[in-house]
Amino acid sequence: MAQKVKTKPTEQTATAEPPVFSVSIPTVEAVDSSIDADTIKAILSGALVENADALAGLNATSITVPEIILTVTSTVDGVKEDGVLTFNNLVLENVVDGVAASARLEGSNFDVEDGHAEMGSTSATNFNIGGMLGVYGLVDAGGSTEMQTLYADFLMEGGTFEAEDVSCDFGPVSGAEVRGRPMETSFLEIMTLAQQMEDDPEMADPVFMGKFMRMYADILTAFESSEFTFDGFSCAGTDDEGRPMAVEIGNVIMAGMSPGIYPQISMDDFAIKVEGDGSITLGNFTIKQFDLSATIAALANAPEEVDESWLETNARALIPAFDGFSFSGLAIDIPDPDADGERIVADIDDFDLSLSNYINGIPSAVDTSASGIRAALPEDTQDEQLQQLIALGITKIDAAFRLAAAWNADTNSIDVEEVSVSGVDLASVVLSGTIANATEALFSLDENEALMAGMGVAIKALNLDVTDSGLSDIILAVAAADQGADPATLRPVFAGLAEGTIIGMMAGAADAAKLGSAVNQFVSGTAKSLNIGIEAKTDPGLSMVDFMTAEEDPTSLIGKVNITASAK
Repeated sequence: MAQKVKTKPTEQTATAEPPVFSVSIPTVEAVDSSIDADTIKAILSGALVENADALAGLNATSITVPEIILTVTSTVDGVKEDGVLTFNNLVLENVVDGVAASARLEGSNFDVEDGHAEMGSTSATNFNIGGMLGVYGLVDAGGSTEMQTLYADFLMEGGTFEAEDVSCDFGPVSGAEVRGRPMETSFLEIMTLAQQMEDDPEMADPVFMGKFMRMYADILTAFESSEFTFDGFSCAGTDDEGRPMAVEIGNVIMAGMSPGIYPQISMDDFAIKVEGDGSITLGNFTIKQFDLSATIAALANAPEEVDESWLETNARALIPAFDGFSFSGLAIDIPDPDADGERIVADIDDFDLSLSNYINGIPSAVDTSASGIRAALPEDTQDEQLQQLIALGITKIDAAFRLAAAWNADTNSIDVEEVSVSGVDLASVVLSGTIANATEALFSLDENEALMAGMGVAIKALNLDVTDSGLSDIILAVAAADQGADPATLRPVFAGLAEGTIIGMMAGAADAAKLGSAVNQFVSGTAKSLNIGIEAKTDPGLSMVDFMTAEEDPTSLIGKVNITASAK
């Protein structure tokens, strides 16, 4: 008998028509203006290009536009919806040769079917109309490539947004100055490329890709600014289950922008809270700057036609030098999505990732660390390492770590400053050392050359510091309980076993007795810290082949290194 098979209905894609714009400007008051009121209306209604030269040389005592109404009509699946943006009382004063001494917009509001937004006043000084038109190639800049002030003393007051399930308050935005230079790519070319991007989102045309890359490189070096600040926002509403929720961000600071540098952005006091569910808060989150110099150089030198082969060859050259990111004061208290009734509760006091000294898109210096990593260990975890900690009676951790290493071009080595992990009231382990024979070929754009260079590195020296802050007491207490013994009596037994094992493995090596004695003191508890130093006897150090041999016979390394040890 044939079986009926139900087929899922084909998902319908919404059909959207291009939006339709209309502008209404009831009146314009132009006092002592070199451009009449009707022409100003036309410019604000879209006739900018044909009047750009006149606007760039504008002179006026004042120009006041009481109201500008922009209506945007969108149509999706045949259903039309209007959005109305209204600008109130735009005033330019003391305009000389296209530069207004002051520009001010009293306020604006935006209305759609589902919501309403209002923004306070926006103001600036030295509002350089001609300069802005020159930046985008709408007027002849006379071949100038110099940066000039586009506007100064920028201030946009805060505002509000209201919708059915949410309401938001926005703080002000301010900045001292924005400067720019004429771009090599004109406004009309940018608009043409934008239309091509819409028609060909995959950018499959190599000629188009080449034009886009050169335009992007041009834009990245065309502007600079002072520091800008945003006083944050707060939103309150309900989630999908109808529970009250709030999202807040405090101050946001964007450092000054300069050609080829995307600036650092720092955000304070982020919080998302859902009543009866949980919260995530963050004291600070900072995205450090991006240096796009190498990216810009690669983009600027892109050929007329950019195909996949060129992109693959130059992929690393296009990577910007990202300085890293950091955060502090992270607190999480949310339901565990993988375990009903359980919660994820964790804190991190500080985290930092610092990257520098890029070579072919790879940072040759890395420093990352975190402290105050606090979390309760889940009782039903399947992770073996966490299970071992829980078996020792450890139900929560307060940990920290650091990894810091940098390539040294002068010595062709990687200096490992620190690889460490620590736990409060448990222990700390700190490893440092030198990796020799690390040539610049490690960063080669040729993958085979980089792989061969990686195979050729050698361990020249290692230094290990271990500090016991209570972990050994926990381990011995568990072991003693299993054997029905006193932990104090087990310590010397384990210490003797450790010393004997080391001396036996080192087979009479000169360093054996000293290392065994230091380990004995550490395990027995008479010393709380142990230091072990290992240095290769010959240059460049222990090679990959040495370690492969040691997998079968660990004692093969003993004769190739000098070992020092101490305990205190």
